Amino acid sequence: MGTCLDWHSSVVQALPTAIPKDEASNFALEWRRQYFLETSKRVSENLHTEDIDITLARTLDALLDQSPDQKPHFDTETRIQIIEAWHSQKAWPDVSHAIKSLRQDLGLEVFVHANGTTRLQLDLTRSSGLEFDMLFSSQLLGAYKPRPEAYQKGLELVKLRPEEVVLVAAHAYDLRGAQKCGLRTVYVHRWTDDIDEDMEVVKSEFDVSLENMDELAGAIQEL
Repeated sequence: MGTCLDWHSSVVQALPTAIPKDEASNFALEWRRQYFLETSKRVSENLHTEDIDITLARTLDALLDQSPDQKPHFDTETRIQIIEAWHSQKAWPDVSHAIKSLRQDLGLEVFVHANGTTRLQLDLTRSSGLEFDMLFSSQLLGAYKPRPEAYQKGLELVKLRPEEVVLVAAHAYDLRGAQKCGLRTVYVHRWTDDIDEDMEVVKSEFDVSLENMDELAGAIQEL
């Protein structure tokens, strides 16, 4: 989500229509931000991975407690529906061609490696129409990124060395974790993500920085 998929549109569309669109957008962005903070907390406390639906539900409840004007719009059914919205997302327009080019033109294997559950990833590949060689979730690997074991376990399973792999992400924390494990890194800027990061700093941290995936295959070929 974020790197390949436009999670924001799906979530905003699922929010109650009584909420004005600009407020709904800000609400979705803050919910996503709180999810990342909660996951980071679980990593720092060395807790086991948790079903992403549970984490999203808990952070939603916490956000609603901080949003008294919005809370009346969220009955039990509405809360269930907007958690389900995370399981159906469309790809960013530049992604499908980029993945096809990596696989067909360069002959590379392309994996998903993301925090979340395998069920979520199966649902998202279906709704987005994207095709990958393998789906690695934190649930499957038993560790959240950016913990080193999350990257190391994935490498072990596909029998690749760190220097043979490029991690592509719209999340600086993820790429920093990958760098520490010896992977090369490509940052893709998405307006929906890394809203607390200094973009001028982020764009200088990694091997390549892109505004979209239009030039991804060429960038990876050079790496």
